[in-house]
Amino acid sequence: MTKELLRIDDLHAWYGESHILHGVNLTVNEGEVVTLLGRNGAGRTTTLRAIVGMTGARKGSIRINGEEALKLAPHKVARLGVGYCPEERGIFASLSAEENLMLPPTIAPGGMSIDEIYAMFPNLKERASSPGTRLSGGEQQMLAVARILRTGARLLLLDEISEGLAPVIVQKLAEMILALKAKGYTIVLVEQNFRFAAPLADRFYVMEHGRIVEKFDAAQLDAKMPVLHELLGV
Repeated sequence: MTKELLRIDDLHAWYGESHILHGVNLTVNEGEVVTLLGRNGAGRTTTLRAIVGMTGARKGSIRINGEEALKLAPHKVARLGVGYCPEERGIFASLSAEENLMLPPTIAPGGMSIDEIYAMFPNLKERASSPGTRLSGGEQQMLAVARILRTGARLLLLDEISEGLAPVIVQKLAEMILALKAKGYTIVLVEQNFRFAAPLADRFYVMEHGRIVEKFDAAQLDAKMPVLHELLGV
């Protein structure tokens, strides 16, 4: 039986006076990979930021593992087992790769050990003592994701992790997502790179102007391509 891990109902969010999300509804079941598609400015990143309490005013409902999280501070949302990997990665230049990896606190039991992380990301083991900004873009992205895995988070919100990276690195990230799914992680992907996201996702939501305008599962992808072409230009 599928277990609902994240449920968003009628979510509105603002940055200052700007009303960005206009009644978003979506669900994510435990162990799923769900992708939010949409053009730039559609509200996808704001949806992730709203889940973790990093926008301005919000109204509606965000339930994580059955618990209402709309009024919680970001650090309390994290303790519900949520890991957010923002587009800007947030790697500290003055710290080594391993120091960056060790930085976030443990939020829940069951996080990956350093050995498990290095088995999944051998590049990071090789670069453990390198300053954060000496890492390539792909290594920085792997580090940003690996840092979350150590904390015990089981719901991963990943924002544009393939952006600007070489195809060989993007392929490695795809393999990482499939490996995490096999370990029972639940993943919400915001992606512009449709060719990267399409084979990974169980279900898709398409956003436009701060609303969900389409939702479908992987089996319907081929049938939905004309609509996606119109909405996204893919």
